[in-house]
Amino acid sequence: MNDLHGFELVREQHIAEINSHVRLLRHVKTGAQLLSVENSDENKVFGITFRTPPPDNTGLPHILEHAVLAGSRKYPLKEPFVELLKGSMATFINAMTFDDRTAYPVASQNVRDFYNLIDVYLDAVFYPRIRPEILEQEGWHYELDNIDDPLNFRGIVFNEMKGAYSSPDRVMTESLRQRLFPDNAYGRDAGGSPAAIPDLTFEQFKRFHETYYHPSNALIWFYGDDDPAERLRIVEGYLKDYDRLSIDAQIALQARWDEPRREVVGYDAGEDNGRKGMVTVSWMLGEPSSEEERVRYAILEHILLGTPASPPRKALIDSGLGEDLAGFGIDDNIRQYVFATGLKGIAVGDAGKVEALILNTLESLARDGIDPETVAASLNTLEFQWREYNTGNFPRGLAMMFSALSSWAYGGDPFAALAYEAPLNALKARLNAGEKVFESMIRSALIDNTHRSVLVLQPDSTVREQREAAERARLDAARAAMSESDLRAVIDNTRKLRLMQETPDSPELLARVPSLSISDLDRENKRIPLEVIEGEDRVLYHDLFTNGVIYLDAGFDLRALPAPLLPYVSLFGKALLEMGTRTQDYVRLSQRIGSRTGGIAPSTIISQKRNSKDLTAWLFLRAKATPAQADDLLAILHDVLQDTNFDNQERFRQIVLKEKAMREARLVPMGSAVVNTRLNGHFHTAGWAAEQTDGISFLFFLRQLVERIERDWASVLADLEAIRAHLLRRGGMIANVTVDSGNWRAFQPKLSRFLADMPAGLSDLQNWSPALNPIHEGLAIPAQVNYVSKGANLYDLGYTLHGSIQIIQRYLRMTWLWERIRVQGGAYGAATFFDAESGVWNFSSYRDPNLLVTLDVYDKAADFLAKLDLSEAERVKSIVAGIGQMDTYLLPDAKGFVSMQRYLIGYSDEQRQQFREEILSATAQDFRRFGEVLRQLNNNGLIAVLGSQQAIDAANAQRDHFLNVIQVL
Repeated sequence: MNDLHGFELVREQHIAEINSHVRLLRHVKTGAQLLSVENSDENKVFGITFRTPPPDNTGLPHILEHAVLAGSRKYPLKEPFVELLKGSMATFINAMTFDDRTAYPVASQNVRDFYNLIDVYLDAVFYPRIRPEILEQEGWHYELDNIDDPLNFRGIVFNEMKGAYSSPDRVMTESLRQRLFPDNAYGRDAGGSPAAIPDLTFEQFKRFHETYYHPSNALIWFYGDDDPAERLRIVEGYLKDYDRLSIDAQIALQARWDEPRREVVGYDAGEDNGRKGMVTVSWMLGEPSSEEERVRYAILEHILLGTPASPPRKALIDSGLGEDLAGFGIDDNIRQYVFATGLKGIAVGDAGKVEALILNTLESLARDGIDPETVAASLNTLEFQWREYNTGNFPRGLAMMFSALSSWAYGGDPFAALAYEAPLNALKARLNAGEKVFESMIRSALIDNTHRSVLVLQPDSTVREQREAAERARLDAARAAMSESDLRAVIDNTRKLRLMQETPDSPELLARVPSLSISDLDRENKRIPLEVIEGEDRVLYHDLFTNGVIYLDAGFDLRALPAPLLPYVSLFGKALLEMGTRTQDYVRLSQRIGSRTGGIAPSTIISQKRNSKDLTAWLFLRAKATPAQADDLLAILHDVLQDTNFDNQERFRQIVLKEKAMREARLVPMGSAVVNTRLNGHFHTAGWAAEQTDGISFLFFLRQLVERIERDWASVLADLEAIRAHLLRRGGMIANVTVDSGNWRAFQPKLSRFLADMPAGLSDLQNWSPALNPIHEGLAIPAQVNYVSKGANLYDLGYTLHGSIQIIQRYLRMTWLWERIRVQGGAYGAATFFDAESGVWNFSSYRDPNLLVTLDVYDKAADFLAKLDLSEAERVKSIVAGIGQMDTYLLPDAKGFVSMQRYLIGYSDEQRQQFREEILSATAQDFRRFGEVLRQLNNNGLIAVLGSQQAIDAANAQRDHFLNVIQVL
């Protein structure tokens, strides 16, 4: 690059580990830093990050993150962010508030789309329209409709954080941070405490942006195969008008304590306050001094907590004092690392025993040494992960950005965070020389570290009442302090805000947002190579470059199981890998998997088939290894499939308790998924089966199973053996392999021998005939928000599948639902879900303060579409986004797995191409016609709500008790 467009080169280096040439540049005029990562990855990533230390608990950084995307100098729309979502092929687009920084990343495979996204984001962060009404919408405001009504708080982040603080894990994390860091910014919640958010003023809001959203405080990231010179030109266009400032955004170091501290905090656990306590022991570790120390911390965390055989984890679970681990291990996203572990599901009186057990186990490891096999397993596991760099559907370039920021944000070396080879080799040399590296770390970083906090979360059924009473008292006091003219001003402001929210942007403003045209889109789908090898065994093979990793998915047909055994499926998959064999206990098995493979994990697929009333249902063990590890991988799979020792009552009880605790913990953070799974279970057999294995029914099964294990272990063991006998047979297997052709030729005969050694035969496939129960349900949990879902089977209502449904549901989500449920209703979000296999359509809201109002919005969606005057520009944007969804970026293993899923549900490449062509040719009439389809859902749809008892009771009182109430927590 000859023209650096106002930048100067600070440093450049080829980093072999990520196969990239990396340049660090500094903008001469402003001091903005830019890291340019150049490689062949077509999934390009951009991000701009500002260091934003929170001054208090008002959630100022979080609310500002929302607000800057609500209109800017160049794009003075209400929400250019939403307009981007409507018409982009982005593989990632979002904004994120961390504890001390705020990031705005985007990713796309299309270079024009990529640059469009960057332009909108740069204008948003540097030139937002910071106005009081944006703070009111995104943060908080008083809401009042009539002079005699009670005053209320409303705001998107306000309700989002109410939902967040309904999660005990979130309460634990924030309480832990506040206590470990009483004197610096990490003791404050950058996301915002609901009790403090209404303290935020517009003056503070505006000043925070002026202070921190400046190029001198910016860290800019580019990654992928686009032109590196063009990157600099685009950014310089925004930076050239600024001068350099001195901005103090560094987090001050927390001073160390002389002795540990302890505290008890109450939390809302619902009405049953039995063994629902939680305790964590946490340490402030300090700021890593080198990249090798970062690597050591990552491996130490895996040694201590990463597998069921990890010594502290095993000691905690074996103690029987609780149900599952609490804490998060090592937090390496802040300047001074934190380590936290403990137990949930304890009797509060046992908290001291848990603390003593953790400290004694660590002392034993430091004194007596760590099993070398444990160290070897963790070392291999982490090295495999770093070499593979498998980020799933999350862009690799974005994961790398976060890695670089872990050092870069604090003035460290971003290159070092991307290059693990040298620090890893240095660590290996120390270990090979016999140095007790990790034992010394345990001693210095944990045992001898007096900056330790013990935090006990104590269930308290009065917490919710106290919180609600405090909020009401605050509102009533505010109302009492207002004159009649003040109250009328609030009413007037409420109306003005709604008018702003309801008034559409003009076509002229909408046209300013850049978008692609249909001519920019590929007419043909990208096909994934698939070879189906039918014979005595069924093998699917995908010839893809995988950087030398063999991906093997070994699947078993769940239709071989009698219906009463279905709820065991996920437990059975975990038991295969976590109970040990007849010759090797689960500790040794875990070490063997960790040291000789890239990992093995269970997974399930349950779905209706395309154009069929039949279903497909499979349990998979998803495994990966290098070619050199292939023999070991197959030997381990042989042992776990044919020789697992299920007759270990206590070990299986531990697996069940952990699963129960995890399912209970996910109810609030994953409420939409939970309620949609429940709703789908009422419509079709596959939905019913998924609910039995992954839904509320499964949670109830787990609770009953804990009791059965105690009183009738023999019957539980008999069920596990019956599943093995029905399921693990060669005739009911499928093997899915993703690897390049050269490694496949060497691996195929080994796989054939492995399959030939499986028990012969095929169990009779069962005809599951569940009694589907079409009722409206209110699923009660202790929460301050709701998750509201309504759905129906559109095929049963006469709908015929057409590709336009993909773009219609996205359009509906980003217009009607976004405006009515998020912007006006104050919920964090709303969505639509359509399952093309079954025909089920769901509306769903997330962290929603409303219930009946949201259901009314769903019912009016039909009229919205039926009367829609869709412009040509909106039609094109919808098509672009729909094709972007079809062309989503997949890593090689995901390509192989997705291809197999399509094969199992009967979705051919020809059908996918037809679907694409229907998207490309979708018309405004398709949108209006679909409105008539949704009109039938209004009267025929089922409703499921996951939310507070109070909200469900209030809705039932208004609508003749239409929800059948089920107490979940």
